[in-house]
Amino acid sequence: MSRRLGLRYHTVSVWCRKSMPTDAVPDRSRDRCPRCQEPPVPPGDAAAYAYLLGLYLGDGYLAIGARVPVLRIACADAYPQIMNECERAMRVVLARSVSRVHAIGCTTVQSVAKHWPCLLPQAGRGRKHERPITLDPWQRDVVTGQPGHFVRGLFHSDGCRSINRVTVRGKTYEYARYLLANESADILGLAGWALDLLGVAWRLNRRNSLSVARRDAVALLDQHVGPKS
Repeated sequence: MSRRLGLRYHTVSVWCRKSMPTDAVPDRSRDRCPRCQEPPVPPGDAAAYAYLLGLYLGDGYLAIGARVPVLRIACADAYPQIMNECERAMRVVLARSVSRVHAIGCTTVQSVAKHWPCLLPQAGRGRKHERPITLDPWQRDVVTGQPGHFVRGLFHSDGCRSINRVTVRGKTYEYARYLLANESADILGLAGWALDLLGVAWRLNRRNSLSVARRDAVALLDQHVGPKS
């Protein structure tokens, strides 16, 4: 054909590839997606998935308007270990490759994969706190089995462990506590549900924040979360 048209072989080859119908190209990424199997199955590494789900519900964003969906999770530069855990979870759950985009004070850990929406059906238009956020039954089953990894992801994204100081009658008392802030009441509700599964006492200290402050509750949550690093 290139001789007949009087064009370079490479040019004609590019034209042919571009005109190939999309359904003629096999979707090899489908083999890596547990939700696209027959029948659908949960992710093979439930702990990694529960952790990644917690990160996503906190500071994650799934861009589904692009040609191929992109999962992005913002991580503070002060906590490089969290970035590493995030990347590892992405690779274990689905990603073949993960990249990092640096900005001032933070780094976005991201992965391009066609089947991220299958694993994160909460993705949608608008901000998470402006629309309902619920887990599919299979996701609830995963979190029920791995509540510690789920809350670890939530606190690694939107939470902190700090020392609170209270002064009473001139005497200062210090105690450790966890705080989790999120504008979505649904996401805070999921966090509270997972903490209940762990037996960790918590309360809403503000409209958009929950607190774990009892000494025994903090000690129990330390086994699953601990200080950020």
